[in-house]
Amino acid sequence: MDIIQLVETMSEDMYLRLKCAAETGKWPEGTTVEKAQQLTAVQITMAYQAKHLNSDQTLSIGPDGEMIMKTKSQLRSDFPTPKDSNDIARFSDI
Repeated sequence: MDIIQLVETMSEDMYLRLKCAAETGKWPEGTTVEKAQQLTAVQITMAYQAKHLNSDQTLSIGPDGEMIMKTKSQLRSDFPTPKDSNDIARFSDI
């Protein structure tokens, strides 16, 4: 079975297990993941995210497996600009 078939048939529970393994280096029950398993888990979770999840990340993998990088203008349109520059948190008591 290739990675595309795997991702198409994979359950969300399996995705969450692999995501945990990729992020923490351990399975959800605490067992250590081997380095090769962790690298494979990263690849599979990225493929799953590309196929099943809509992502607003700056850098992501599209459904076709290609890397998507947003331009500055695309990022600006994703995040609203504050109406007043004083809306930014300030630490005046320091």
